[in-house]
Amino acid sequence: MAFAEFRPLDEKSLVEYIKAEPSLSSKLGDNLDGLTIQEVGDGNLNFVYIVIGSSGSFVIKQALPYIRCIGESWPMTKERAYFEAVALKEHGRWCPDNVPEVYHFDRTMSLICMRYLEPPHIILRKGLIAGVEYPLLAEHISGYMARTLFHTSLLYRSTTEHKSAVAEFCGNVELCRLTEQVVFSDPYKVSQYNRWTSPYLDDDAEAVRNDNALKVEIAELKSKFIERTQALIHGDLHTGSIMVTQESTQVIDPEFAFYGPMGFDVGAFLGNLILAYFAQDGHADGVNDRQKYKEWILRTLEDTWNLFHQKFIALWDKHKDGSGEAYLPAIYNNPALQHLVQKKFFEDLFHDTLGFGAAKMIRRIVGVAHVEDFESITDAAKRASCERRALELAKLLLKERRKFQDISGVVSAVRQIQ
Repeated sequence: MAFAEFRPLDEKSLVEYIKAEPSLSSKLGDNLDGLTIQEVGDGNLNFVYIVIGSSGSFVIKQALPYIRCIGESWPMTKERAYFEAVALKEHGRWCPDNVPEVYHFDRTMSLICMRYLEPPHIILRKGLIAGVEYPLLAEHISGYMARTLFHTSLLYRSTTEHKSAVAEFCGNVELCRLTEQVVFSDPYKVSQYNRWTSPYLDDDAEAVRNDNALKVEIAELKSKFIERTQALIHGDLHTGSIMVTQESTQVIDPEFAFYGPMGFDVGAFLGNLILAYFAQDGHADGVNDRQKYKEWILRTLEDTWNLFHQKFIALWDKHKDGSGEAYLPAIYNNPALQHLVQKKFFEDLFHDTLGFGAAKMIRRIVGVAHVEDFESITDAAKRASCERRALELAKLLLKERRKFQDISGVVSAVRQIQ
């Protein structure tokens, strides 16, 4: 162990740490005093350093004992780094092509060292703002979600295995409580942390707080989020937690990981695609009206769900006689019954996905943490117009999600919002 007790690292102390940890220093080459170090943590919680040596590179991520974007007035457990490291390894086990490899973890320092996703990798959200198409995104992210969610569920595991894993991740309660607050509670009440594009959305934010039907639905989703230990979910699978190139898709930052409802991950990704769709009008100009790109986003939305459905069912069919204890083969022993339970499972998962996705959209418009898709629109009136359309769609999906039968219906609903 390089350091005996926790301390936040800066560039100088990071070099000391690397020198004292052979598993790290051996990856960088001989000239450890000539390392290139860049702090790139533009997120809400952590320090993130890119470290490049003469013969290698990696990323160091360190969790702080508070929320970085707010400061020490909002304490937050450093143990989230442990759960992030475990989740990266478990998800990487099932989907190594889409999860960066973990090289080193130091629990005392709340520090993870992992593969550096070198350029041209960029954060997907930034690519969406720039209007870049990623032809393999739906293929990759659907596979990631299908493999990680299936293999960490009772469709694949025994009850004993599953309960043991669930018990371990119950320790990530502070991050879960943070989600409960910012996604399922604060947007629906007066909170010092809420913000929106004022004064344009003042009435819209108040309408959310006064919508009884919306509150009934969000209560049901909050209950599912807290109570349902369906699979090891990423817990924050938005477009800022994915890095991409034209050929590569890498899922990062699973510090919110825990055993929860599958629809929370799928909904987070699809909901953020919809936010990106509604933001495009704010990024349009005389050269590019972004209409063609908006169509690409909607195709990606539809393809992602349909491919996820196909891949998940294929895994279920492959392992239907395995050790999973959700549907025992002695009971679910004929193709007709297998089809019925799969159909019911996916109906419920689809409606969960729409509900959780909508909740994630609402919180990004009238809650504490917004998205760059909208925030980078400098004209406040134009930004508010884009946000209002997204908010209208989100409220519809949340309250009417059970009426939607397929993803094409969702795409049609998106198109109808003017």
